[in-house]
Amino acid sequence: MNRNEAKIVELDVRDQLRKKLEPFQLIMDTVKTLEADDIFVLHATFKPTPLLGFLKMRGYAGKSQQKDKEHWITTFVSKKNKHWLDEQPTAGKEDAMPASTSSDQTLSAEADHQPKVIELDNRGLEPPQPMMRTLAALDRSRPGDRVLIHNDRVPVFLIEELNGMGCPFTVEEQPDGSAKVTITKA
Repeated sequence: MNRNEAKIVELDVRDQLRKKLEPFQLIMDTVKTLEADDIFVLHATFKPTPLLGFLKMRGYAGKSQQKDKEHWITTFVSKKNKHWLDEQPTAGKEDAMPASTSSDQTLSAEADHQPKVIELDNRGLEPPQPMMRTLAALDRSRPGDRVLIHNDRVPVFLIEELNGMGCPFTVEEQPDGSAKVTITKA
């Protein structure tokens, strides 16, 4: 199959983001419906850098381009179809996902790795920022590393993702209603 024969699935979450709603579950529900050769096109108000990394872990390659001040278009394809991303016009080479990222380069140093801890205070942030920051921290972590987050409330959607990723975690609800979550990268 070539790119011109592929089914394109588009999702625009700009309205949700402007209303400070969390679109992550909607995005993931859409991703779950994708078939191997589908092209997923996401419209957002910002470049979804953590999502690019998250979906890379799930077998997708992505490329973003900015169309307007608050309009980013990100295209995702199965990694086996990564070459399709170069077949579409882009805003510039700097928007392309590199073929190898720092996570690929650090695999050789894995034997020397001492587990590290990343602490994030996500309180006071508007959705989807707490989840995006947490997923980005997990993406740049190695197996055995821990990410400690403090959120305004129990992060229900994040917990669903952690279960799906196989990352063990603990949740400690605080007297003020906030929640501290300790996540171990699987």
